[in-house]
Amino acid sequence: MRLRLLQRRPLPDAPVVMGRILGPYGVRGWMNLRTFTQHLDSLADYPSWLLADGDGWKPVEVEGAHVHGGHLVAKLVGVEDRDQAFALRGREVAIPREALPPAEDGEFYWADLVGLEVVNVQGEVLGNVEDLLETGANDVLVVQGDRQRLLPYVDAVVLDVDLAQRRIRVDWGLDY
Repeated sequence: MRLRLLQRRPLPDAPVVMGRILGPYGVRGWMNLRTFTQHLDSLADYPSWLLADGDGWKPVEVEGAHVHGGHLVAKLVGVEDRDQAFALRGREVAIPREALPPAEDGEFYWADLVGLEVVNVQGEVLGNVEDLLETGANDVLVVQGDRQRLLPYVDAVVLDVDLAQRRIRVDWGLDY
């Protein structure tokens, strides 16, 4: 099973958070972003984004975006200088759920896994997926139950993901 890298569990019709603005890049309104996508430049594929603000999500048009170093840098229409870019620091960037391509068979968006109940082969509930981590070797499920458990997202551990039942079946003991 492969994961398509996106974080956070949205409501079914809520936007999917795909990144966060880190701060300005240069003096002409460009900004650095941390992306939560499998490929660093995936967010650049979308011509408009949603930015979080105190009242929900505000649509913005992307003037330009490209990878520079280890970050995505982007320029939004109407953001013309460093101060305006700095004012957006920390804001989450999302895409409407319906704009995302469907996951292929055996693939899941991280956003779809967060919140799922994790049950082992003995039928014992380990907890719910709280987050996912990217380690380089493999992704890791952060499961919160009676205590926090870190489960590697590999075929030997994750046996089945049932989105309809909101459950992940794993080969992982309570005492691990």
